[in-house]
Amino acid sequence: MVGVTKPEECARTSKTYFNLGNEVNTRKKMVITRPEMEIDRYRWMCGSSRPHQYQRGNRSPLGNRGCFECCIKCLGGVPYASLVATILCFSGVALFCGCGHVALTGTVTILEQHFSTNTNDHALLSEVVQLMQYVIYGIASFFFLYGIILLAEGFYTTSAVKELHSEFKTTACGRCISGMFVFLTYVLGVAWLGVFGFSAVPVFMFYNIWSSCEVIKSLQSNATASGDQICVDIRQYGIIPWSASPGKACGSTLESICSTNEFYMSYHLFIVACAGAGATVIALLVYMMATTYNYAVLKFKSREDCCTKF
Repeated sequence: MVGVTKPEECARTSKTYFNLGNEVNTRKKMVITRPEMEIDRYRWMCGSSRPHQYQRGNRSPLGNRGCFECCIKCLGGVPYASLVATILCFSGVALFCGCGHVALTGTVTILEQHFSTNTNDHALLSEVVQLMQYVIYGIASFFFLYGIILLAEGFYTTSAVKELHSEFKTTACGRCISGMFVFLTYVLGVAWLGVFGFSAVPVFMFYNIWSSCEVIKSLQSNATASGDQICVDIRQYGIIPWSASPGKACGSTLESICSTNEFYMSYHLFIVACAGAGATVIALLVYMMATTYNYAVLKFKSREDCCTKF
């Protein structure tokens, strides 16, 4: 067996260390930092295969990031689902509250002038309408504040999930707040489903009155029969007592009611208010999905961090 000389052993050892050093350097080069990933991604999106040329006075994005990279990073932290839901929620609540308030006032005016001439018969209805208008003020104020809070919570959770900023970290308090918003949004979503169904009741009532007026007009235009037998009794909806006088309108009286400006405005405003309630329900559904997803990801990341520590 031929022995190995000392110079050969030293050369073999130095070659081994050299290969190990090259392997370590290769692994270091394989590690891609977040700025490099962002630049490669947007370079691919822009369709340019050539690297960005930086002048001598500009800063490299791999060191101190430039304005473009900072803007891209900020846009990456925008919770677009929560932003769309906030805009939809503000629009829906504004339509429901504004149109509903005016439509209720017009409805009371129609009842006082045509269906209940005695003030004592609709006194309770006037108080209920006034109370509902105060509730509308409270709903508008609450959802304005709640929408801003949910949007801020969406910014927080999105930044924590994507780890865009080092100061945004998942904590037990933050996860509890996110879970509370998930529960509260579910409760508000169920409540607004009831509001959406309730807002469809006056639309149904006004539609019945409008359809009766259309039948009277068609009979008069065709001269086939008189429309005096076609009546609408408001007392059957339960908004005024059965003792109210006259309580119903027939024929030409009903047609004149449909021709008034109060009826036309109240009918269409109730439709818009119902549409606004539906938009608010959709916005709360989007909020549910966004908050539930963010809460689930934050909870998963907290468990992953705990396992990494141990």
